[in-house]
Amino acid sequence: MNISFYTATTGAIQQQDRLDVHANNIANINNFGFRAKQPSFSQLMTGPVTGIEDTLPRGVGARMEDAATDFRQAGLTGTERKLDYAINGSGFFALLDPTTGEISYTRDGSFTLSQMKALETVQIPVEPDPDDPFAEATTRTELQEIDHWYLSDGMGRLVLGKDGARIEVDEATAASTDFPPLPIGIFDFINHDGMRSLGDNRLVPVEKNGGVGFGSGELVQGFLELSNADLATEMSKVIESQRSFQYMLRMITTSDEIETTVNNLR
Repeated sequence: MNISFYTATTGAIQQQDRLDVHANNIANINNFGFRAKQPSFSQLMTGPVTGIEDTLPRGVGARMEDAATDFRQAGLTGTERKLDYAINGSGFFALLDPTTGEISYTRDGSFTLSQMKALETVQIPVEPDPDDPFAEATTRTELQEIDHWYLSDGMGRLVLGKDGARIEVDEATAASTDFPPLPIGIFDFINHDGMRSLGDNRLVPVEKNGGVGFGSGELVQGFLELSNADLATEMSKVIESQRSFQYMLRMITTSDEIETTVNNLR
């Protein structure tokens, strides 16, 4: 069979995957701290190879090798909200999932306060018997639910401070509207390439990123970082992907016409 069938089929599938990447960038263009993905392609060798989804009969054309994360900093926008933070420079905020112990990293600093209850042992004072002149005041031990307020991302994950511990806010501060700057930690890695993306603009490191250390960025209160996806660039890439996809389909149609002509020869 004409090898152009396989070339065009491979190209159409890869352009569809590329279109998905750019569509995701556009969908997140208004999400604070979002990092755009940039697809990259590599040439397929001639011969049987494993394709993006299944084993291809012939390894021809190109395939989308990776969708690398663009870590370039975007602009900051003022919110006048005391629990909003941005990082001017390199680094990430660290988020702890208290249910799994997983630590993920983000550039989205739109934080809030989460109330958590914990059973704690407290000493309750007991008044002495007024009819007993020799009675003394005593205490009794009792388990009570105590409210704690922690800085979180609003999704149940807790923000880590400079010491790597959860940031707890006292009840008086939590009840006020004026928050002093909190000791939020800024963490970073030697190498950002290959960090695995999770939902909610979160990233987790892989082995090649190395160990976590302190970031060099500056903490800015009352600001949030914008998405670094550029709408004009993404729209042009979407149009480019659509045109390439149409070319691939046209190539399949042309190949089919050639095969039909050959088969009709007498």
